[in-house]
Amino acid sequence: MKEFDLFLPLFFNDGTQIPRELFQDLQARLLEQFDGLTFFPQPNKGFWRMGDVTYQDEIVIFRMLTKKPKKARRYLADLKMWMKQAFRQEEILIIERSIKLVD
Repeated sequence: MKEFDLFLPLFFNDGTQIPRELFQDLQARLLEQFDGLTFFPQPNKGFWRMGDVTYQDEIVIFRMLTKKPKKARRYLADLKMWMKQAFRQEEILIIERSIKLVD
């Protein structure tokens, strides 16, 4: 079983808020593909450094589980291209983890 987390900003790089409809569209796409997801709507702070500059974002997280990781990776790679354009980001962080369900 694999778990995938998508980290998405709440604001475009120019500081304007990303419309709620984009998150709703993404949620519908993920639900159709994975048959379930968890959305962590509480804002989290993300920090990263490029050279001498430290950047900060407010982010939310979508989490999906799957027993078909190859199919999920292909889908998320395609979806990532859409997300980068729709959310106007140079990069979108997607993390994959191996998990084991507790019996």
